[in-house]
Amino acid sequence: MVLHRANDRISSVGQGRYAAEHIPGARFVELPGADHIPFLGDQDALLDEVQEFLTGARPAHETDRVLATVLFTDIVGSTELAARLLDRRWTDLLVDYRTGVRRQLDGFQGREVDTAGDGFMATFDGPARAIRCALALAEGVRELGINVRIGVHTGECQVVGARLAGIAVHIAARVCNLAEPGEVLTSGTVRDLVAGSGIGFEDRGMHELRGVPNSWHVYRVVP
Repeated sequence: MVLHRANDRISSVGQGRYAAEHIPGARFVELPGADHIPFLGDQDALLDEVQEFLTGARPAHETDRVLATVLFTDIVGSTELAARLLDRRWTDLLVDYRTGVRRQLDGFQGREVDTAGDGFMATFDGPARAIRCALALAEGVRELGINVRIGVHTGECQVVGARLAGIAVHIAARVCNLAEPGEVLTSGTVRDLVAGSGIGFEDRGMHELRGVPNSWHVYRVVP
């Protein structure tokens, strides 16, 4: 097998093809990239080709997954609020809101993952810290005349670049959608994980979460 990167900076791809044509039974594989040295650039693609050539099968790559507590926020009645305030005042309010949310995330060691419209998605290394941040955040934004709903869930997430995906993310978002203005809701998973922390909960019963299998126990955090 002759491997050659398409934009090799040292030797042209035509030289690779020439070599393969003059080796009886050779297989030529053109890979993307410009690095001439094999252990530079996309090594995985090169090694996959070698492994398949030698063994007849490519390796099964594991998707990166992490255990994280996911928090979602959503401004209640944001469309009506934006219409009432008009563009300039609404934009200024959003700036103040986002500044306040980020200040709380920093204070509780949360990591901002995504911001879509007026909502935030953040992760924490522990559910208790996420809940305390959520309570502080819900209280803090009231000073701006804003009410938020917040959902929290802990589970395994799929790492996609700098973002997270997977069922745990969907559960946190759906739990957030169930919250009333000013409320922090969590899944039963979160409630079980923080047992003994002193955080109080009120049972909100079982719920079907759109797009998520099975029924899920939901709890309201008692401030």
